[in-house]
Amino acid sequence: MILALDGSSLDGPAYTDVVNLARHAPAWLNDTVSAWSTYGLALFAVLMAVGWWRARRESAGASVTALAVPFAVLAAFGVDAVLKLLVREDRPCQSLRVTTLEACPAPGDWSFPSNHAAIAAAAAVALLFVSRRLGIAAAVAAAAMAAARIWVGAHYPHDVLAGIAVGTLTVLLVMPALRRHADTLAGRLTATRLRPLLGPGGTGTATETGTAARDDGREAVPSAGRDSTGW
Repeated sequence: MILALDGSSLDGPAYTDVVNLARHAPAWLNDTVSAWSTYGLALFAVLMAVGWWRARRESAGASVTALAVPFAVLAAFGVDAVLKLLVREDRPCQSLRVTTLEACPAPGDWSFPSNHAAIAAAAAVALLFVSRRLGIAAAVAAAAMAAARIWVGAHYPHDVLAGIAVGTLTVLLVMPALRRHADTLAGRLTATRLRPLLGPGGTGTATETGTAARDDGREAVPSAGRDSTGW
């Protein structure tokens, strides 16, 4: 079913207020926000790599959890892409015909939900399963990304809120299941060419390499079958 949502009826005035504010903002601010909107997702990739590199020093299970982060983010992107095709909401710059910092996408490049917001939120929540500090840093960056997408005129506020919800909910469904089987997957991977990805030890489990959180905010990944609410 295709909905063909007219987003301007939801929060068009709020969107217009932000876009007008951006038009009168200092050039350095607009340039900074535009650059972040365009290239900021690269930071989340860097944070994922840092999370994996640190997890390698914890255990093989922790490494598997860190390696699962990009797959959880990819799943969130997939869900977001399907929703875009179902809802088919025109970009606000097309519906409201306003001048925006970012060039208005071509018709058919749907607006709801925001891909950028979904990816950023998914990365932030998934990284919380690896490191609290990295997850919190990513959450701040995700909020900045969501705000930037409105500021440059690419999305309505409800687009980015929906993107955040999609990214968050998808990861909360995917990551706990992956984490429960992290040690089992690690044991299987040690017998393959992917063993170097698990760190120097290759076969250690979370229970063997420290079960308490370290000062830098990282926590050991619980072993398979063990219930834990700590991230």
